[in-house]
Order: sequence, then structure tokens, then C-alpha cells
Amino acid sequence: MPSIATIIITKNEAHNIEACINSVLWTDEIIIVDAHSTDGTQDICRKFEPQVKLYIMDWPGYGAQKNRAMKLATTEWLLFLDADERVTPELRQEIELKLKKTESSISVYRIPRQNYFLGKALKYCRGKGERQSARLVRNGKCNFSLDLVHETIQTEGSSANLRQCLNHFSYNSLENRIEKMNFYSSLGALKLVQCDAKSSFGKALLKALWAFVRTYFLRLGCFDGWPGFIIALSNFEGTFYKYAKVVEHRMVHKPSETNQFSKKPSSS
Repeated sequence: MPSIATIIITKNEAHNIEACINSVLWTDEIIIVDAHSTDGTQDICRKFEPQVKLYIMDWPGYGAQKNRAMKLATTEWLLFLDADERVTPELRQEIELKLKKTESSISVYRIPRQNYFLGKALKYCRGKGERQSARLVRNGKCNFSLDLVHETIQTEGSSANLRQCLNHFSYNSLENRIEKMNFYSSLGALKLVQCDAKSSFGKALLKALWAFVRTYFLRLGCFDGWPGFIIALSNFEGTFYKYAKVVEHRMVHKPSETNQFSKKPSSS
């Protein structure tokens, strides 16, 4: 069986991290790179030493942080998780079977997620089968782009898909959903500012309306009941504020002042 390290990027994840670690104790090592948590996340991680190796680092963005973490691993394969994700027994079994007979040309496995919101498993709106960027990668064959958010994988080899899902408990409350919406809209705005993208309040409104329609109707979020409506509405808000923050930035700040958006979130 090839060796596997789990890599988790954290900041103030005390409510999530223990369950996440417990789901991957079967891997050979667990590397956690923490961006100076203040809520007890580090103390929880230290309970699992020496299998858990905790590193405290500043926050350069998701892509750069993952690249840092990869250099700390000594295993053949790397499994990237967010603190609010759990590896199911079925996914573990599939990973082990795949890696025992994987082709040498494959450097990346992509893993779908089963999303949960307000205690409900979503079936339509970002529901079961949602595909994510690479999660299981061959060490030394991949790097992540340096984007602050929505980083992409750059790999030398080919990729393949796994069938079993990660369980993803992305929002444990409405307050948490609002907090993340605000954070990700700020990072999205920063990316647009860095690309010198144009924006206006009219464009912000049109983009936000499209985000709601796509989520609630085209992706059938309407069939997920109240959780589906909340997700569609927060996608509307997040998209609107992303473009509105670009307008605000250009009205208030000098072109070089882009650091206002770059703080790490309080949840992954």
C-alpha cells in the first residue's frame, strides 16, 4: 500500500478539526498548517501528536499555503482536506484499492462531495456528486496556482475520478454562512482588482441575479427546500458584494492598496 499524508489548512476550526482528524487517522501522517488560530484549534491538533504534525504559518493565500504544506510531507500520495470535510469508510476503501493498482501515469484523483447544510444532505443545489479540484495527488508531481482562493492544480500527469464522496459540512449555522460569504466575496474582489477588471453596481446586480437563477432554478436548488433557498440567496449576496467591493475599492483606495481583502477566514 503506497503511503499517504493528509494535509489540512486551518484557521479557527475548533468546531470541525477533531472530527476531520478522526476520519483520516488511517493515513500515515497528518500535516496541519494553521494560520495562527485563536479558538483552541491548535490545542485539539496537539492531542493527536505524533501522528498529527502541526505547523504555524502566516497566511499567503490558499494556493501558496497548500504548496508549503506539500513540501512538509514525506509520503508518496497527498490527500487534501478542508477542516469541515470527512472521509467516509467507503471513500477510504476506494482510495486504498485504487492506490494499490494505480497506473504510473496518474498523478491526480478527483473526489466528489456530499454537501450538508442546516443538518440536511443536499440532493440538488451543490448536492451529491459535486466535483471539486484535485484532492488526492502524487507527491512531487503537482503544484497549486498561487491564487488567493479557487486555486487550480498544475500536474505533470493525467487525472482520474473517484466515485465515493467526501462528506462536507460547510456551514454549521446561518451566521457561519454569512461570515464565509463575506470572506469569499472579499477574496473574489481582490482577484478582480489584481486583474484590473471593470465593475459597476449594475454589473454587480446582473451577476448576482444570474448567480441566484443558476443556483435556485438551473441547479434545482428549489427542490432542496429552505436550505436550497438560503444557499441561492447567499450566492446572490456574495456575487453582488464581490463586484460591489471592486467598485468600492476603486472609489476609496489607491491602486496599490489591495491588502484590505487578504485576511484568512475564521473557517475554511
